[in-house]
Amino acid sequence: MAESVANVARRINATVEEGKDYLDLSNCHLISFPDGVFKVLSSVTGNITSISLADNEMKAISSKFCTIFTQLRELDLHGNILTKLPDAVVQMENLSSLNLSKNNFTEFPIKLTEVRALERIDLEGNSITDVPVEQLFSMSSLKWLNLRSNPLSDVARTALQTPHHFELLISEP
Repeated sequence: MAESVANVARRINATVEEGKDYLDLSNCHLISFPDGVFKVLSSVTGNITSISLADNEMKAISSKFCTIFTQLRELDLHGNILTKLPDAVVQMENLSSLNLSKNNFTEFPIKLTEVRALERIDLEGNSITDVPVEQLFSMSSLKWLNLRSNPLSDVARTALQTPHHFELLISEP
């Protein structure tokens, strides 16, 4: 545990001291985004455009995370145990790439369809059966959607066959 805390502290300090535009907290055994990190990063949050929280044990992302990191362009949350996102995700107005693969989503996070800059959504390897097809088709910025390895219903699969403006990756039934 102490080693994990020290690892997180080192990575955060490197981001602050070196003025990096990314924060990599992947593989840190995190169960949530540490509240203390907001304070440490307060002077550089506006500079951070990419965060990786991949391969942790996170069950949730807080609304505070979404409201503090509104300038993020890329967020990698793959390999956690997330089941939903907070409604505040819509405040991440600059988010263009979101990796939610290999989590525990059973429903498509509908609020993502309101994030106007979102170009890439990776939801591979979850347990999603249905998708908000009309809302996805109305996302003018969406270029790529990965729904492979999800137990999509026949209705969802049929609806997704409608011509659309983005690249769609789904597994064969």
